[in-house]
Amino acid sequence: MAAEDDSKKLSEIFDEALDVFNRVSKTDEATNSSNIQAEIKRCMHSLEDATRLVSISGLFSSNESIEEVPTSNIKYFLLPALLGTLTLKLCVADRLEVITTAEVYFRDFLQRCKDYGVIDTEIPPAVEIPDEESATDMVNAMHTNRGMDLAAMARQRHAKIERFKQQKELEAQLLTLRKALDCENVDEDIKRNYFLTMCKSFASQALDELDCLDSEKPLLAHRAKLKKQEALGKADDHESEKRPKFTPRRPLMPVIITKDEVQKRVFGAGYPSLPTLTVQEFYEQRINDGIWKPPTSQDHSLQTMANDGLKERMEEEENAEKEKKIEADDPETLAQQRSWDEYKDNHRTGWGNRANRS
Repeated sequence: MAAEDDSKKLSEIFDEALDVFNRVSKTDEATNSSNIQAEIKRCMHSLEDATRLVSISGLFSSNESIEEVPTSNIKYFLLPALLGTLTLKLCVADRLEVITTAEVYFRDFLQRCKDYGVIDTEIPPAVEIPDEESATDMVNAMHTNRGMDLAAMARQRHAKIERFKQQKELEAQLLTLRKALDCENVDEDIKRNYFLTMCKSFASQALDELDCLDSEKPLLAHRAKLKKQEALGKADDHESEKRPKFTPRRPLMPVIITKDEVQKRVFGAGYPSLPTLTVQEFYEQRINDGIWKPPTSQDHSLQTMANDGLKERMEEEENAEKEKKIEADDPETLAQQRSWDEYKDNHRTGWGNRANRS
């Protein structure tokens, strides 16, 4: 019963996050608006928690095939794909950090899909971020088409066209399967086919995203070179001292599905130096940070701890939002506060506790 309850909580976290993901993906509101950015970050927090819980539960093994994975667990393959897509929507100053983190997610997702036999597509090798001089040459070549292999360009174009056709077919299949899921007494095969088709659709999108990220890397490196040259040309000690001090932002940290140190190296998507966390590292970090208490004989469930952490963070966000409304003199919030103050004035503490009193 405890295992079923834990699985249900994990499923609820994922399903709620997927609803937010779909809402953010379909909204007409600007991605850089404060509201959408808050939604994106909240969704990413939930997906990261779900990823850690999948690792803790040991749902996946590197020596399994997709036929051995229960239908209810297939949807968790999508975790790194969803996180990678949301990462690209983040509006932060360091774009290079964003694309590097997103690439980790997409490659991790594609590699797992390939290992399990969900896709048989060749995953392109990772392209290193060029140094500043090489980046300038690459950017010049991109603008003039010099140094480009015409045969390679033709192959890339053909691959993109094929992926585009495949993507349209997968989207049509998903639409049909989604309608079938709304019916009563849905067959298990339909559910399984739906999630597998979702994985294939996101895999196609991930390959396109990796292609775009590889093209963006030399542009970012070239831009960094120009900024450095501009800063050197305008260097002024006095002006530097007058510049406002900004609180450093915590760097993005990819959270991938790993159970132990061995899997961390295997599923590290070729980036073992990045700060990905194993289950044990995540567990110890939470205890050291004071977010979790050391387990006792009465309550040693990591699932419970993760849910408590999520609840804690949501309460913090609600309190922050409430404070923001109070500072902005929100009429509804002020009315609620006055009503509560009047209630406390008229009702002393403990007035309603009259049990067993004559």
